[in-house]
Amino acid sequence: MEAVTSTDPSMPSRHPAWIRVRLPGGPVYSHLKEKLDQLGLKTVCRQALCPNLSECWGQGTATFLALGDMCTRHCRFCAVGKGVPQSPDPEEPGQIAQAVSSLKLRHVVITSVTRDDLRDGGAAHIASIVGAVRERNTGCTIEVLIPDFKGNQDDLGIVISADPEILGHNIETVPRLYPEVRPQASYRQSLELLERVKARGLKGKTKSGLMVGFGETQDEILKVMHDLFLQRVDIFTLGQYLQPTRTHLPVVRYYTPDEFTELGTMARRIGFAQVEAGPLVRSSYHAARQV
Repeated sequence: MEAVTSTDPSMPSRHPAWIRVRLPGGPVYSHLKEKLDQLGLKTVCRQALCPNLSECWGQGTATFLALGDMCTRHCRFCAVGKGVPQSPDPEEPGQIAQAVSSLKLRHVVITSVTRDDLRDGGAAHIASIVGAVRERNTGCTIEVLIPDFKGNQDDLGIVISADPEILGHNIETVPRLYPEVRPQASYRQSLELLERVKARGLKGKTKSGLMVGFGETQDEILKVMHDLFLQRVDIFTLGQYLQPTRTHLPVVRYYTPDEFTELGTMARRIGFAQVEAGPLVRSSYHAARQV
């Protein structure tokens, strides 16, 4: 495998030629932005500086960010704000349900910041959002992307009981790099969460994603794929890590489109029902077609 290597860790990495992000614009984008601003809703698209914002918003899709915009963890790859969050907004479930209705979404993705400050990690609030969206939007499928809830099975059960069509939890990186990339998380704990989802009766699909570019090896990537498949994960996503600011982890290497094609083929051979692999792939990329 060939790759482009970053040489200056003090600066945000210069993107190679195959990574091109469109400037935002167009009537659909403007309509969606206006609706979100009117309701004061957050999206992971904006808060995490997602490179697909222009494409997704231009198609009328967005991933809602629940429970505020301040995360209690300090993952070194993520652009979402870190600090002391405010109390959950009791109006948020209804506001997200209203936005889904106004935007006529047929599939909605709901994620959240990690809220270790809350007794249930925000599980009941997430379940309330699922219920509000479903009540107001008959026929709309729902995907949730959840934190690890510190391994608490009761909190996980609250979200499972809301019966989303897809439940995702991202593994993010290989075990060796967890102390550097996700210092407050545990690879084993995330695997156990994904295993428990099916064991606790989720009727829908499970999903997890991996970023590359932190310095992992191909063998480590394949090991993570096998681990996720053994936990009966249905949907696997694989994308390139892009350094949001110079204070975040530098990109060690850029994988080429051909490398992503090769890794995606390996994932399909392992047995995942659906695979999305590419430089700009993120966990909610093309989510509607995965239901």
